[in-house]
Formats: sequence, structure tokens, C-alpha cells
Amino acid sequence: MKKLKRSARLVEMTQYLLFRPHSLIPLTVFAERYASAKSSISEDLAIIKEVFEEEGLGELHTLAGAAGGVKFTPRISKSASLGILEDIRKQLEQPDRVLPGGYLYMSDMLGQPNLVNEVGRMFATAFANKPLDVVMTVETKGIPIAYATASFLNLPVVIVRRDNRVTEGSAVSINYVSGSTKRISTMSLGRRALREQSNVLIIDDFMRAGGTIQGMIDLLREFHATVQGVGVFVESAEVDEHLIEDYVSIAKLTSVDPKTKQISVLPGTYFA
Repeated sequence: MKKLKRSARLVEMTQYLLFRPHSLIPLTVFAERYASAKSSISEDLAIIKEVFEEEGLGELHTLAGAAGGVKFTPRISKSASLGILEDIRKQLEQPDRVLPGGYLYMSDMLGQPNLVNEVGRMFATAFANKPLDVVMTVETKGIPIAYATASFLNLPVVIVRRDNRVTEGSAVSINYVSGSTKRISTMSLGRRALREQSNVLIIDDFMRAGGTIQGMIDLLREFHATVQGVGVFVESAEVDEHLIEDYVSIAKLTSVDPKTKQISVLPGTYFA
């Protein structure tokens, strides 16, 4: 790359770091990329680090030594998270979201890139210090949030299917009981989709009793994998007991009245 002015180099370096979170980047990469001395690169990184931290965008860690470099860890500030929660609450409490049976329509929210992206950044902040290999979700509505989270953690996504598909090759299938309906369902994961003994972050869009998430946990045992965390976009408080105890939720649905169309939403465990 041609030699750039410092202002242009700062912009390009910032973009480079943002698109490679949780990756150790040697200083020589930047030095060669911009035809600049390492001392100049270090000064640039100090400026970027200060801006990232002041604006609550994340942390820039410097590792010394021959195998050292810089690593960007995305973060989101508490005030920014509360602003996103307020937007989520206003949307969820719209009366026309109530469906027959007291269910809540959420598909349109999961199709909003900006909202899904910020939710992913919140989960990436919550689980930034966990040793993770993959982000897992079950088809279909949790997929956008799983990909958003994975992009900030720089991890691959594994999708659990409701049934076995020939294009997945040999697979492991289990039966699980839905915590809310007590219905027996099946989920499947191709053996090539996940390496054994992986560290997994489970992401789901909605949790009533937690039967689906418990099913994924049981499925992961077949791969000798370790569940390092569970993230839920919206949890329901209208159940006597959740099957899952250790999880992070963004919003908590406390009540849905099908007659009056009244919906009540509170902060989830992320804000506890």
C-alpha cells in the first residue's frame, strides 16, 4: 500500500481493527501495510486506543514481545446499552404485537440490521472474556442475532437444525421436551459442523421456559463440548421456573394481556 498521511492512516487503521476484533495483529503488519516506522504506528495506535475508550467503543490491548501486537475488543457502554433497551422496550410494547394465544410478534425487529447489530455488540461485551470457539443457535429466528454476536467476537456460527438434512452429512439428533408446551421435538447437528470439545456460546431470540436451549445443551454433550455462556434476546417472566439458570438476557417480558393488548417489558439480566 502507498504511504498515507497520518489522518488517512488513522482512518484506515481504525477500519482494519474494527473488522478484525479479537485478533492479534503484529505491528509489522501495519508497518508494512503503510510503509511506516513501528514508532509511528505505535503513536497512531495510542490515539485510536484513547478514542475507542473515551467513546465506549472498545479496548485496544497491546502485547509486547516478538510475538506481540495489538488486539481490539469491542465493547458497548452502559449508557448506550440503556438507550438500545429503551428502543427495544418501545417496540415490544406496541399493542399490535400481541398474537392469538398471548404470543408476541418479533420477526420484524429481528430484521432490523441496526438493532440486531447493537444486540450482538451487547452479547459480545457480556461474553468478551470467555474462551469461545463458536456461536451456536437453532434455526431460524435466532440466526440474525447469532451472526451479529459472532461478527463482534470474530467467531464462526453453528446452526442447529430442526431435522436432519442430507446436505449436512452424518449428524447427531436428539429429542427434547419444550419447556412451555411439553411437546417432544427433534433437533439435529451435523458432525462436521462442530469439532469435539469446542467452547460454545448459545444465542437464542426468545426463551419462555428454556426447553430449546436445554435441548442444545444436551446436544452439545454428544460432542463433548462446553457451554461457556447463554445469551437470550427476550426472556419471558410468565413461567414458574426456567430450565436454564445461568444466562444473559437483554429484555424481560413480564406480562402480555391478550384482551387489553397491554405488554410490559423490563430490563433483562444483562443490566443486573
